[in-house]
Amino acid sequence: MIKITFPDGAQKEFKEGITSLEIAEQISPRLAQEVLAATVNGEVTDLSRPILADATLKLHKWDDAEGRHAFWHSSSHLMAEALEALYPGIKFGIGPAIENGFYYDVDPGEGRTITENDLQTIENKMKELAAVSHPFVREEIGKKAAMELFTAKGDEYKTELINELEDGTITLYKSGNFNDLCRGPHLPSTEPIKAIKLTGLAGAYWRGDEKRKMLTRIYGISFPKQKMLDDHLVFLEEAKKRDHRRIGKELELFTFSPKVGMGLPLWLPKGAELRQNLINFLTGVLKKRGYKIVATPHIGDVSLYKTSGHYEKYGADSFKPIATPQEGEQFMLKPMNCPHHCEIYNATPHSYRELPYRMAEFGTVYRYEQSGELHGLTRVRSFTQDDAHHFCRPDQLLDEFISIIDLVLYVFRVLNFNDFSAQISLRDPGNREKYIGSDENWEKAEKAIVEAAAAKNLTTTVVKGEAAFYGPKLDFMVKDAIGRKWQLGTIQVDYNMPERFDLTYNGSDNQKHRPIMIHRAIFGSMERFVAVLIENTAGKLPLWLAPEKAVILPISDKFNDYATKVLEILKNSDICTLIDDRNEKIGKKIRDNELRRIPYLLVIGEKEAENGTVAVRKQGEGDKGEMKTDDFAAFIHAEIEKELEY
Repeated sequence: MIKITFPDGAQKEFKEGITSLEIAEQISPRLAQEVLAATVNGEVTDLSRPILADATLKLHKWDDAEGRHAFWHSSSHLMAEALEALYPGIKFGIGPAIENGFYYDVDPGEGRTITENDLQTIENKMKELAAVSHPFVREEIGKKAAMELFTAKGDEYKTELINELEDGTITLYKSGNFNDLCRGPHLPSTEPIKAIKLTGLAGAYWRGDEKRKMLTRIYGISFPKQKMLDDHLVFLEEAKKRDHRRIGKELELFTFSPKVGMGLPLWLPKGAELRQNLINFLTGVLKKRGYKIVATPHIGDVSLYKTSGHYEKYGADSFKPIATPQEGEQFMLKPMNCPHHCEIYNATPHSYRELPYRMAEFGTVYRYEQSGELHGLTRVRSFTQDDAHHFCRPDQLLDEFISIIDLVLYVFRVLNFNDFSAQISLRDPGNREKYIGSDENWEKAEKAIVEAAAAKNLTTTVVKGEAAFYGPKLDFMVKDAIGRKWQLGTIQVDYNMPERFDLTYNGSDNQKHRPIMIHRAIFGSMERFVAVLIENTAGKLPLWLAPEKAVILPISDKFNDYATKVLEILKNSDICTLIDDRNEKIGKKIRDNELRRIPYLLVIGEKEAENGTVAVRKQGEGDKGEMKTDDFAAFIHAEIEKELEY
């Protein structure tokens, strides 16, 4: 017999070799129908895997990310099986589950292409195969046998992957007539896959290398019920209307250029103004809270990131080191700001009286995201973090952490991000090699986060395995206007980096002591934050953030001179305004500028020119009456103060 421990701490004995699915069946037949995957001793696995020793067990249904991941990963294999049936000789790259669905990169073969017109045929074949309810069968295989299998199939993509794997770690999954190199996990069978939609095609270089062959990437999504798919398609239509990429182009906020590089956003003047408004707002708040504003370079010596641990833990996600003409000298594009901030802290001695010492920077960092994962501003290779690091004494940790929670809550209130939850991200107990530092320090850090969240009465979920490599964290998950969740703010407790950089302060006992480091970002990535803000507001930004607060609409060119006088008054009052002096009817000007989402429209004609006034219209609300230009300027400043007074 073996002992199984469930998430609530309950324990029960079962016969050795029992599977997670069999345990689910003993708990409840309905649970057995709904469960999709299991986490055994911290590892997500198939439900059909036997459990051979005492273990912790968590069963995952559709509502769990792990359950959806297994569902969509299995769906990518189902799509591959359909493709192999329809296109004999087709070759396969990788086919992972992603945040919303799945994809598979394929090489159809010389002279063959897969187009949008083919997606319905592939989709129909998937439904036909799913109805047969083929099991997903896992097989452990030696490296030589795996190489022979895929060499015989002529699949150079799989053999390349196998060549990089260690013998004894290779597994295959077979479903129907399709056999794939895969770690899993998968559903027990294709039977739960009831509703399928292939959503699009894209080109993707093999392994993200533009010098390699361009493969065809086929995207899809699947659900256990048709209604769920129908609801999702409605959701996609609404999401399309709010897509920050489309709105960003319409409002001339940002762009991308293939000559500059994939995933490297270019902020246009209006977007830069929006971004600067956010920076100015938060900088003002930080200065009132005693932060020191710093600036660091975009690169650093490789040794800096080896000291911090980023070189080892983030190596695969960073750009390769840059060699200089000096032999042996190498630099890296900055993947994180914290190592630089540690060196700033170390530049001068610190007393216990100075702590907490708060250091902030809007610092640009660089990560090598795979080309297929890039998406507008939400997934980029260059992004700016509103990064800060607090260096504090152990007796200050709890209060300091709570003060940062207060800052996050203030910013969220100002931006009307009222629907959010907090996630406590801890170490994966089954894979401690992912992390640095002692168990004692991790336990103290995790305890501090739990206590701080409880002190603020935050609604939290605890997720194991999502901690940063140097410490646990509290992540803020914001739900937008159409129900999507985004991870924005984060607060992280770190005992490890101060040790690695030998950070100290002089204590009241005149001895050297080690500070605790708190990493925090409120916006997170400025790029992602702006994307979420655009989609949450459908581009109708709060007045204080809008790049242009008002547009002046003369009803004919006779009033252009007066429009210029109004413009000067508003500019002198620090209100960003423009004139629409096109030779168009006033009705068209109003409609066009409503679409540009400018908060206020100022119509001027003969009466306004004579009285020194403007006729005010508010975006989406219509007429607001006539005002003197100076009064309108005062009104705008008062409205902005109201938006920010929390």
